[in-house]
Amino acid sequence: MILAASPWWTAVPSVGAALGYAVLAGWSARLGRRAISALMGGVWLLHAAALALVLGVEPVRFGFATTLSVTAWLVFSVYALETRLYPQLRTRWTLAGLGTPAVLLALAFPGAAYPALHSTWLPLHWALGIASYGLLGVAVAHAWMMQRTERHIRSGQPGQASLPLLALERLTFRFVAAAFVLLTLTLLAGWYFSSALPASGWAWTHKTVFTLLSWGVLGVLLWGRWRWGWRGRLAVRMLYAAAGLLLLGYVGSRFVLEVVLQRA
Repeated sequence: MILAASPWWTAVPSVGAALGYAVLAGWSARLGRRAISALMGGVWLLHAAALALVLGVEPVRFGFATTLSVTAWLVFSVYALETRLYPQLRTRWTLAGLGTPAVLLALAFPGAAYPALHSTWLPLHWALGIASYGLLGVAVAHAWMMQRTERHIRSGQPGQASLPLLALERLTFRFVAAAFVLLTLTLLAGWYFSSALPASGWAWTHKTVFTLLSWGVLGVLLWGRWRWGWRGRLAVRMLYAAAGLLLLGYVGSRFVLEVVLQRA
């Protein structure tokens, strides 16, 4: 537990961010626009500070919960930027509700310590992987909004829609394409490090297999979108499947090692 290994004050940003997310999730409807903007900025900074206390010290600690926390922060960052362009977005409570458990999990399970890295470039591989997680998470959030908007239209309640359906669809596939590019770079970087640094060793582990499957599903989805105009339920289900496979790839494997088997 991070609380047992670190000074108590290192937990302050995490607890503050978790409380801020909870307020956004449960009471944002009662707050004014300026108050919400200020609260979102404060939560964003506290979450960033909590991550810096884990990732910016020696030895570096990393695990499944840290991955979820960074992903949640990236998704929230993109959402905060998007609300500047599209004030009608209405998913704040959902994203904030996911942010609270992500921050608290990272506080409780800081992950394994890496006292020595095989290469100073190895963090680049991690950064690419986490960025692909974040962008795919953003794509999933937009796909969910797209489904919700479609349901509102079908039920005769278009006024409750956040953005026009076609606009959400375009945004969703832009994030899917960006996530696919970053995931491709992540796999290439992993292959390079494994060949250049035999100590890191490429192996057909669960992480590798699930990540490649996710990459393949995303590639097929983008090809089908470009070649045959795939959209609607088929596209959304394939996106959810790719996100689930990627989540199983690293987060699932590390969760089993850290929590179930209690091994670093």
